[in-house]
Amino acid sequence: MRAIGLMSGTSLDGIDAALIETDGHDIFALGPTGYRPYGETERALLRAALAAAVDVTDRLARPGVLAEAEALITRLHREAVTAFLDQHAIAPETIDVVGFHGQTLLHRPQDRLTIQIGDGAALATALGLPVVFDFRAADVAAGGQGAPLVPVFHRALVSGLERPHPVAVLNIGGVANVTFCNGDDPVACDTGPGNALIDDFMRVRAGAPLDHNGDQAANGRVDEAWIARVLAAPFFAAPPPKSLDRNAFAYVNLDLPAYSVPDGAATLAALTAASVARVVPHLPQAPRTWIVAGGGARNRTLVRMLAERLAPASVETADAVGWSADALEAQAFAYLAVRSLRGLPITFPGTTGVARPMTGGVVAQPERGRSRRRAAG
Repeated sequence: MRAIGLMSGTSLDGIDAALIETDGHDIFALGPTGYRPYGETERALLRAALAAAVDVTDRLARPGVLAEAEALITRLHREAVTAFLDQHAIAPETIDVVGFHGQTLLHRPQDRLTIQIGDGAALATALGLPVVFDFRAADVAAGGQGAPLVPVFHRALVSGLERPHPVAVLNIGGVANVTFCNGDDPVACDTGPGNALIDDFMRVRAGAPLDHNGDQAANGRVDEAWIARVLAAPFFAAPPPKSLDRNAFAYVNLDLPAYSVPDGAATLAALTAASVARVVPHLPQAPRTWIVAGGGARNRTLVRMLAERLAPASVETADAVGWSADALEAQAFAYLAVRSLRGLPITFPGTTGVARPMTGGVVAQPERGRSRRRAAG
């Protein structure tokens, strides 16, 4: 099947799109990728929705700015798919399904609550294509963490990779998550903050959306004592499976000493690297190879810090092994959409803590200008 995957992560940078060919087990081809960045006005609306979602207890409720943000997310994803198809001269009728993650606003699995905005039915109608969306809800309702979702895709990628095993795939978005791959069902969890704290710090202190290439962090000094205090939080001592809301450690930036911009960027990057290293004793074995994807793979200082803290294991970026560091999650949601259509599990006891392997997602089928919803599987 030919599937397009879409991902808008917690870093709020934009929409990644990717085409893959798969039967839900093997990956036959990784096709073209695309990116639609958010403008600052769009980011501001999404940040307002993130703040407003804190008090929401009904995962289907869209009070106030949440409704406005959902309409925006749906429209921008439609535009992203249309532009992607046009750019690569892909006929829509050759696409079997679209995997639409939406935008996570709140993730509290301990309360059996996870909120991803994005109207999958409206997107299906607009595109004239089947859309699988709302991937996390079934797992959370069954007592799972609902995250991370991409490990089964990581397993498929790693199966054909000529690197020393076990292999850990580390995705660094707003939150960082790791997948341990050694031939069996994957073991995975969120490891801690990814780019979110760095990006928030840079926006407030430097008026920049991120630390480009880790240039500020490269010139800063790391406060290891401050990192040790943050790592004393119970989350970091807990074994997998475990997951985080994007803002779970937002208080950290409020507690930062009066660092210079370089020192703050360096210390927060080191916190991300140190939290990844903290998960190694909880994995079935120490990985021999680490592959870094997501926006964090562009932060050269962070990648260097990871190499130092994870030695003697090797640390490479996804691009270096022939994958796409930027589009890996979009590719994953294309893969998950196909698995959902075929009733194959997307979450496992070792990835989300759910009691048994589970499929997930909701399918929206365009039909005579309308969409009808059914559970995947």
